[in-house]
Amino acid sequence: MATACKDCPLRKKPLFKQMDGREVEHMQNFKVGELRIEAGATLLMEGSNSPQLFTALRGMGLRYKLLESGERQVVNFVFPGDFIGLQAAVLGEMTHSVEASTSMTLCVFDRKALFDFFKAYPERAYVVTWLACVEEHFLGEALLSVGQRTAVEALAWALVRLHQRGEALGLTRNGEMNLPYRQQDLADALGLSLVHTNKSLAKLREKRLATWRNGRLELHDIAGLRNLAKMGDEPVTERPLM
Repeated sequence: MATACKDCPLRKKPLFKQMDGREVEHMQNFKVGELRIEAGATLLMEGSNSPQLFTALRGMGLRYKLLESGERQVVNFVFPGDFIGLQAAVLGEMTHSVEASTSMTLCVFDRKALFDFFKAYPERAYVVTWLACVEEHFLGEALLSVGQRTAVEALAWALVRLHQRGEALGLTRNGEMNLPYRQQDLADALGLSLVHTNKSLAKLREKRLATWRNGRLELHDIAGLRNLAKMGDEPVTERPLM
């Protein structure tokens, strides 16, 4: 059975801005169903023109672009609550691909109904605009991080940022969370080699700052990681939910 919007588990999370009953009803009218996909499945392909839009309800994935060299640039990591497929709706085709890193459940929306939805409920258009602005935010921050930080410092920054997202979604316990990505994914996101990433993660373990193995991330000393990464105490921004 599909999850009714009024019963959406994400709405209860402090990460997301609250919706009133009218907004919830609007979203229920826009939603056409749910889709379940397995880990490793490609949800959207770069250059494709999908008839559907999605919100990640459960599970994690990643957005990536293929470079001319055949290498992959990870644009962002998909967490529950992320809106997926907007580029195809606005530009006519996807400029990146989306892949499931775990099994995922996705709320499905009809792309053809998007602009009629905006006309009827213009306040939701603002929500989508906001989400579009932050869609590639991790990539921008990561590129800035690489320019300002050593590989170890960049890895520390990335692990803190990912842990922050997980914590805001209630996915952490005693400083630990499931992080089902590969070292290669993080290397691709930060523009580092796999060897450099592996060695940098080993240094974080040796310093008793963080351990990431077998899909499990444990931050032993968050303050120490922040200090190493030259980060301030920036909270995760409250975000709207589609």
